[in-house]
Amino acid sequence: MARYYVSVTGLRLKTWFHAVRFWRHAIPSFNQAKAADGNILTDTRTVRGVHHTLTVWTSETAMKRYLYRGAHRQAIKAFPSIATGTTCGYHTDDIPSWQEALEYWERHGRDYETPMTDSTRSP
Repeated sequence: MARYYVSVTGLRLKTWFHAVRFWRHAIPSFNQAKAADGNILTDTRTVRGVHHTLTVWTSETAMKRYLYRGAHRQAIKAFPSIATGTTCGYHTDDIPSWQEALEYWERHGRDYETPMTDSTRSP
């Protein structure tokens, strides 16, 4: 069984007018991830105009506990009007470098779709 669960996202703003709104959601979501139980690594990087996050967790379950709560839940709700994006997650025995994570994301990422509506409750 793999030791870690890795999540890699890449978001591109629909227009630069959305930058303030994006950062208003991104910063609290980043801080929430860093403080979340089971989080080992939280990092961001912008590559060719795409805003990436790389998070490493003790388990996929730990990542999912973070995913639909607090600031990140609000960011998910706002996402469709702010950006387009691609995401992927995978199990691994080693914490990836940024290069490894981005290569995996480029090969396996899928278009992000908002998985919940306003009526969806957190798990």
